[in-house]
Amino acid sequence: MSNLYQRLTSSLTGWRKALLTILAGAVVTLALPPFDFLPAGFIGFPLLILLIDRDAQTGVPSGWKRLRPAFITGWLFGFGYFLAGLWWIGMALLVDAENFAWALPLAILGLPAFLALFFACATAMARIFWGAGLIRILVLAIMLGLSEYIRSFILTGFPWNALGYALMPTPLLMQSVTITGLYGMNILAVVIFAMPALLFGSAWQRFGWRSGLTIAIVLLVAHAGYGAWRLQQAVSEPAADAPIIRLVQASIPQDAKWDNQLRREIFDKHLNLSTRTPLSGKPLPDVIIWPETSVPYVLPQVGEALSAIGAALQPDQILLAGAVRGEGEALSSYYNSIFAINSAGQVTTVADKVHLVPFGEYLPLEGLLRSLGMQEVIELPGGFTAAPARHSMNISPKLTLLPLICYEAIFPSELGYQGKAVDAIINITNDAWYGNTPGPYQHFRQAQLRAVEQGLPLLRAANNGISAITDSYGRISAQMKLNEIGIIDAPLPPKAATFWGKPAGDTQFFFILLFTLIISCGLQGIRTQRFG
Repeated sequence: MSNLYQRLTSSLTGWRKALLTILAGAVVTLALPPFDFLPAGFIGFPLLILLIDRDAQTGVPSGWKRLRPAFITGWLFGFGYFLAGLWWIGMALLVDAENFAWALPLAILGLPAFLALFFACATAMARIFWGAGLIRILVLAIMLGLSEYIRSFILTGFPWNALGYALMPTPLLMQSVTITGLYGMNILAVVIFAMPALLFGSAWQRFGWRSGLTIAIVLLVAHAGYGAWRLQQAVSEPAADAPIIRLVQASIPQDAKWDNQLRREIFDKHLNLSTRTPLSGKPLPDVIIWPETSVPYVLPQVGEALSAIGAALQPDQILLAGAVRGEGEALSSYYNSIFAINSAGQVTTVADKVHLVPFGEYLPLEGLLRSLGMQEVIELPGGFTAAPARHSMNISPKLTLLPLICYEAIFPSELGYQGKAVDAIINITNDAWYGNTPGPYQHFRQAQLRAVEQGLPLLRAANNGISAITDSYGRISAQMKLNEIGIIDAPLPPKAATFWGKPAGDTQFFFILLFTLIISCGLQGIRTQRFG
């Protein structure tokens, strides 16, 4: 192994080293959807460790300058990770290429370059405390865990593709998130994935290799074992009186959604799917769910649309539809909303989106950027307005829902605990912006994890997919593939108890952080005592 390490690193200088570092970060994204190739993490993270080792061993300057090589290595690794994981965001700009194609470099290269700064700061801080063998792996896990936690809220937050997702590709491996939370899982993912680095290099680099590999194996076995135990205990059968849910997926092309000449055709397509006769012997749905902005009119101003929906529904049926909500006499404010509409064509409750997409639904620093000629990707006068707070939707005596509109499903820390008062999560989205790319698969996985964290089933209606009903353990009860047109009819799965009685969050994250820090300090003390 030492000889392999020497051959790997001896000629690494300049652009070769930079390219390998970028590739190491890109390889890790293979552990994310749609590939879910978990072994990729065991390739990328050990390479990152060994590359920082090389920085530490080649001409260490004094003072803060010694952090510069580790900062650059971390940035290159992060750039590769975010470029390979988020390139598809640029597809949204091609929907209206005439107005937004100029921004492609900012979306495809600029965003990864910015997000990579979080990893760069983490590796630079880790370099300060860089120790022998196992110690450096734990230090890197602590710093990357902190950087991922900060990424979840700074500048409104963007925890997309958090590192912990790489360790949770299947429901079997999702259950531990009820103990650790996503942010705690970020730390454990780095610890586990980076351990093979202990098999390479000098005695200094392999210090504690037996303990390290034992820790990684124990964590992996516990991770899978807890998942197997929890799924074995799971109650999967819906209650006898569980409401029947219908998800509608019409797969409307994004460039057609707001075409004035196609509005009625799009609206009728959703209505026709909603009134489709169930399979032989199956009951009519109690609740019908349309995707985000599926109604091509501003509600409730367009009364004809509400009347048409009411006429299409059976008595006691409720339709939940994503639509733009206009407010004010001159429609001065617009909200991205979910409407609950009954068979009389009346709106019974509305939930507005709380966490808007920067540059997509609103412009940060609006006055400055508009003066420079910039606008939101979704064209509305002044963009969308964010709701002041999230609230549940009481649909019927048997069904109360936690609404998450599109992007909101990636923020576990914003949901609080709703399990006692809520029966399910409803997530409506429109991923047609991104075509057949990894984006819709990554988005679905993150919504799937919110169900496991909350102990709630997930009802997810997406314009072009992935629409699905999952149980509260993340297992898919019914699903429509990307770009499929059709419906899903299925009973509402039951809720599940969470490990702590509520979702794991900041408390669990900081406990794991502190525990990892104590172990690394203890190992440093042992090494100093033995070797000086």
